[in-house]
Amino acid sequence: MICNPYEIVIQGLTSEGRTFRPSDWAERLAGILASFDTNQKLSYHAFVRPMLLEGVRCVAVDKKLEKIYPQIFQFLMNFAKDNDLRVVDCRTLIDEVYPNKFSA
Repeated sequence: MICNPYEIVIQGLTSEGRTFRPSDWAERLAGILASFDTNQKLSYHAFVRPMLLEGVRCVAVDKKLEKIYPQIFQFLMNFAKDNDLRVVDCRTLIDEVYPNKFSA
C-alpha cells in the first residue's frame, strides 16, 4: 500500500504539473516532527512521513494530526497551498494510481 486510508498526501507537483523544488523538500517538511534516536539516526514521526510515488516526492500526513497538533497540521496545509502543491486523500490517490485494483 502506498499510503494508508487515514492519510492525506501532499504531492510535489504544482497545479501546472511542474515538479516542486528543491528535490529534498519532502524530507525537510517531514523533518519538522522528526527526532534522532539514541544512535543518532533520524526517525520520522508516525504522523508525517516522506514518500515517493511514481517518481514524485510526497509527504503523507495522518489525519489525526489535525486534532492532536492542529497548528502543525495547518502549517503543512499552508505550505502546500502557498507552494501550489496538490493535496489529495490517500483513497483518491490509490484510485488514481491503481484504478480497479482494489475495487470489488
